[in-house]
Amino acid sequence: MAAAVLGALLLAGCGGQNAEKPPAPQGQAGQAGAPDAAAPGAPAPAGGGAPAPVDAAQNGTGGGAGKAGPALARSEPQKIAIPSLGLTSTLETLRQNADGTMQTPKDPALAGWYEPGPTPGSQGPAVIAGHVTWNGASAVFEKLKTMKGGDTIKVTRKDGKTVTFTVDRVGEYPKAEFPTLEVYKNLDHAGLRLVTCGGDFDPKKHYYDSNVVVFARMTDAA
Repeated sequence: MAAAVLGALLLAGCGGQNAEKPPAPQGQAGQAGAPDAAAPGAPAPAGGGAPAPVDAAQNGTGGGAGKAGPALARSEPQKIAIPSLGLTSTLETLRQNADGTMQTPKDPALAGWYEPGPTPGSQGPAVIAGHVTWNGASAVFEKLKTMKGGDTIKVTRKDGKTVTFTVDRVGEYPKAEFPTLEVYKNLDHAGLRLVTCGGDFDPKKHYYDSNVVVFARMTDAA
């Protein structure tokens, strides 16, 4: 499956209605591949290579997810549940705008799955994104940064299967240092990345200066 990969999935619009749009996707890659190049203004890995593992003391919390389960066939996700956050959300389908930028969820209370990428449970890093706040009010992924390694995420798919993902780690990155390759690189298992904004919010620009990324892998399917 050829997938248009968003260079960093910045979700610059996740903090307010009038925020800037995310950057355009760059390049075509195989399933879960990394982009060919970063768009102007889009973050790229420092030094041109794969990013170093997340430092749990500075950028996130680790924990390890254990062995991944075998990947499933492609099937669109319908709902996400995160027990540790008391969160349940149906999923919007996120595609690309006419200008090539990624859509963000229209409803700040709902998360959205990035449709050009893998589906949760199929091989590769599926991406689910959501707003952290919206016009000053809490949004669906407001508490995402509080997740820890070992937490579980459940995604219900159109084929009736519920896939369980276990969190490996959680990181917060300045947008200029977004770990693009680490998020979108090829995987030999079914992975999941949850993405929202983080860091400081500039009310004049309607802009957060960082991103929060949850890295998880499938550990069960029923």
